This record gives sequence, C-alpha cells and structure tokens, in this order.
Amino acid sequence: MGTRTEMERGRKGQEKDQGPREAGPDVEALRRLEALQPAYERLRADRIRAESDVERLTAELAAARAQAREELGTDDEAEIRRMIEEARAENARRVEDFAQALRAVQDRLSALDTAR
Repeated sequence: MGTRTEMERGRKGQEKDQGPREAGPDVEALRRLEALQPAYERLRADRIRAESDVERLTAELAAARAQAREELGTDDEAEIRRMIEEARAENARRVEDFAQALRAVQDRLSALDTAR
C-alpha cells in the first residue's frame, strides 16, 4: 500500500491519460434542470397567486350574490338583466313624461305672455 501522495500522483496521472472529460448525459440533464429551475419557480408562484385569486374571487362572488338576493330578491343573472332593462324602459318613459310636462308649462307661459 502506497502513501497518500503516491495515490494522488497516480490519480493525476490517470486523469492526464484520459484527457479532458466530456460531459455525460447525467451532467447535461443536471444543467438543463438548473436552466429550467427559474421558469418552474415562476410558474409555481403564478399558480399560487392564481389559486389565491380564485379563493378571493369566489368569496367576492358569494358576497355579491347574497347582496343581490337581499336587495333584488334574486341572484339569477338573467332575471337581474331583465329587471335592469325594465328599469331603463321605465326611466325613459318618465323622462319623456317630464319633457312633455315641461313643454306644456312652456306652452301655457307663452300663451299668457301673448294674452297680455
């Protein structure tokens, strides 16, 4: 059995004989994994953020549905749309009625002015 220095010299001699080591498939796979790590971490963070958003938005939707049931008596979207369209039509009718009432007042005032 040789001394430690003799063994190290023997290894160094073997390494010189083999020439520069080429990267094997395992080393290349490790390099590729290291290169992919940042993308994986980014996607993982995006997934966590998306899951959090889903939880928050689900809670907001539940609150909005509860508010709609309380204020409108329903949380059915089609029914709410119908109610909105009905309210718009009623508002348009009332605006037209108000415009007619104003015209009538103007006509009476004009008639009084011409009668003087």
